[in-house]
Amino acid sequence: MFAMTYIGTVTKKGTVALPPEAELPEGTRVEVRPVETGTRSGDAGKWLLQFAGIVKDLPPDFAVQHDHYIHGTAKR
Repeated sequence: MFAMTYIGTVTKKGTVALPPEAELPEGTRVEVRPVETGTRSGDAGKWLLQFAGIVKDLPPDFAVQHDHYIHGTAKR
């Protein structure tokens, strides 16, 4: 049983092209499900706005200093 998940792309001929690291033996059965990208309309800005304001109580400089708060790096 394989535990890895790979993201492929459907080609013009209807086959699925997998990334090079997906070394599956010929004849391996796979499950294919389309991945939602969230940008069907082509407007990524509108899609991203659905997440605006979700997280509360962030420091006022979080946008500039996110590496400090997330990873503990020195403030810029």
